[in-house]
Amino acid sequence: MSSSGPAAEGEGTPAQPASEKEPEMPGPREESEEEDEDDEEEEEEEEEEKEKSLIVEGKREKKKVERLTMQVSSLQREPFTIAQGKGQKLCEIERIHFFLSKKKTDELRNLHKLLYNRPGTVSSLKKNVGQFSGFPFEKGSVQYKKKEEMLKKFRNAMLKSICEVLDLERSGVNSELVKRILNFLMHPKPSGKPPKKTSKREKPKQKATSKSKKTVKSANVKKADSSTTKKNQNSSKKESESEDSSDDEPLIKKLKKPPTDEELKETVKKLLASANLEEVTMKQICKEVYENYPAYDLTERKDFIKTTVKELIS
Repeated sequence: MSSSGPAAEGEGTPAQPASEKEPEMPGPREESEEEDEDDEEEEEEEEEEKEKSLIVEGKREKKKVERLTMQVSSLQREPFTIAQGKGQKLCEIERIHFFLSKKKTDELRNLHKLLYNRPGTVSSLKKNVGQFSGFPFEKGSVQYKKKEEMLKKFRNAMLKSICEVLDLERSGVNSELVKRILNFLMHPKPSGKPPKKTSKREKPKQKATSKSKKTVKSANVKKADSSTTKKNQNSSKKESESEDSSDDEPLIKKLKKPPTDEELKETVKKLLASANLEEVTMKQICKEVYENYPAYDLTERKDFIKTTVKELIS
């Protein structure tokens, strides 16, 4: 029984030395860490390749630029609206409608910018100005002060041009013109002046113009001759009347002399002061001057009268 002990031990697997250990197998956590490191290295390599390609090609990514382009285009597509004001539409005021039709598009850009904060397009500029019926904000507000500052930057010539379109008085200094324009644009309404008359002359056809040139010219000559004849007849009548009336005057009465240049100039000045310069014509002024001196034929001094009118107007 005692001898069986060592024999049993010898029959088993021989014992391994302590220094020779089996290799340890990596756990699941270590494997995942190694995989993460590999992924990071790959991503870094991809980023380096992208940077190299950008440097070599000299280009940038276009995604941000495309986004900006989309934003700008969306702003441009915003609809243009005209707010309803407290006054009358400019196109419904007859005199302003007349002045708008006479102005060129470029002459109305500053007015359009004042009304809508944009210069406007050629196709819709006049129409937009005509649809304006007053600012939607109140006097003294922040928007009102902005418009006031904008107007103050305009030159007097531009302010007077805007006054002409709006049928306002064009005299005064910068501050007066600015105040006059803003007060009107807060509540547009007619000035009460008589409406302007548009000429309804139709242009003749081309064929009729080529055939009737001589006829028109001869007709104008005849009209001029007839008007001269009438003037001569009127002057002769006035002279005869003055001669008849002179029979009752004293024999030693001092003879009257024709009006001097200074007298004519003073007469023209008085006539212009009381006339509507937007409607009166040069012909009418000359006629009124003649009527002031019925005893004299002033047709020879017509050029002097015209020159005097132009000097006084300017």
